[in-house]
Amino acid sequence: MAESVPVRCPACRREHAYAVPTYPCSCGAPVTPVLDPAARPESVTHSTWDEGWVTIPCGACGRADQWPRPELGCPCGTVLRVPLTETDGPAAPDAPDAPDAPDAPDAPDAPDDRNGAADGNGSPSPQPPPAPPQRRRLPAALSLPLPLPRAEPAPRAPFQPVTIRTARDAVTAAALYLRWLGYRDIRRADQRPPSGIGLAARGILAQVDPTVRPASLRDVECLWLTAMTESAGCVYFSLAGYEKDARACADSLGVPLFVLDLTGTPQAANSLADELVATGA
Repeated sequence: MAESVPVRCPACRREHAYAVPTYPCSCGAPVTPVLDPAARPESVTHSTWDEGWVTIPCGACGRADQWPRPELGCPCGTVLRVPLTETDGPAAPDAPDAPDAPDAPDAPDAPDDRNGAADGNGSPSPQPPPAPPQRRRLPAALSLPLPLPRAEPAPRAPFQPVTIRTARDAVTAAALYLRWLGYRDIRRADQRPPSGIGLAARGILAQVDPTVRPASLRDVECLWLTAMTESAGCVYFSLAGYEKDARACADSLGVPLFVLDLTGTPQAANSLADELVATGA
């Protein structure tokens, strides 16, 4: 169960019990931000995209990913930013040192006969050739063959959704889902879409529509055209679903469609989305 900490609003002095969020790392381990109990929460008057994310390392594998910064909405209308410690997560455990290779036994010294030992005739006898150096044996861990590349995609841990209450939550849920699919360097798209919010990652352009109207044919076409200009794929996330002609257009253009439910779990709305979930990025 997530830890609950008291957070007091600086505007109305009301105290709230804030549950610390837990995010899923790609290795399957939970990642939890470390809150700073000595610092006071800040009122957010103007929020930017960069300020809404924080880098947190995984305590199991050490991977550092960006996750939504913890925030809390007070009924008085104030948005509170919950302070974190300077180290945004536990450090990864040190890997055990590999055992040292055993030293090879020294080769026997050749007899020291600088002047040569005299044989029966009084002439120096030839010295024996030096012994060849013995090879050092590698540790067993290093002598194993390298693993072959995987023929199938690596299994992913179950997706951990984020409950959608606001438009920002919808964008956060879509960004987390893209990362769960395997996309990296998720950021806000350079070009703003006609409706909704655009996200971009390596090789993909996503549009998140948190409105209460179904996405239209024009919305899907605009996303596809923008992705074509950037030589990238595209995917659409809608909170209210899609119009019938928008679904047909997406199938013909190869655009995966997802519907966001209020639990924050995207549901595939066409076969292209099913294939993307099965294969990943």
